[in-house]
Amino acid sequence: MEKIGRIFFKWRSFFPFILLPFLFLALKEKTEYYEDISFKILCLSISFAGLVIRCIVGGYAPKGTSGRESTQVAEKLNTKGLYSLIRHPLYFGNFFIFIGMVLLTKTWWFILISVILFFPYYASIIFAEERFLREKFGETFLKYYQTTPAIIPKFKNWQKPELPFSFKNVVNREFQTLFGIIVGFTFIDALSQIFVKKKIINLFWIKQFLIILILYLVLLILKNKTKLLNVEDR
Repeated sequence: MEKIGRIFFKWRSFFPFILLPFLFLALKEKTEYYEDISFKILCLSISFAGLVIRCIVGGYAPKGTSGRESTQVAEKLNTKGLYSLIRHPLYFGNFFIFIGMVLLTKTWWFILISVILFFPYYASIIFAEERFLREKFGETFLKYYQTTPAIIPKFKNWQKPELPFSFKNVVNREFQTLFGIIVGFTFIDALSQIFVKKKIINLFWIKQFLIILILYLVLLILKNKTKLLNVEDR
């Protein structure tokens, strides 16, 4: 399980691609396209709730923690802020991002399969990640492990973060997540229209996608070509 978890950890951003065959089947069987904007906004709000959780983590994250590396890396054990409530707040946020997207399909069996696959996928990642932390931090991690739940928040455990909140750190870490959310919603909605109406009519998500694409490219350039988004000791 640890070996599988390491592989899934490396490719964790590509989990949605596992669901693509099921998504195509779910949307292909649709006979009606739903123009319910309020429901779409509800689904988007659920995903944005997950993004907010990730932003809170990223805003307070010290250097060497909560990163996007493809291998296990940890310069220190973060046990403050949201990490004092649950051991894996980023994955907790990912679940809300994920469930908001799959709800958009309005297909019960696809939603069920997606949730069923989500939990063992991330469970293996958590297993591998915690094995790494236990080997690196020893008794310190074991004490944290025994007093902090994995994914169900324990609010009485709250401890104030060590560092002040950094909006630049949030932008630097999470602009890709925002882009991924908009891409996911655009993709699902566009496919729904293609399968049902055989063409794209509603441009709601397309407009959002183009706006976020421009923002994404600007931020990507700023991150890779400048130091404007760098935060000292983060």
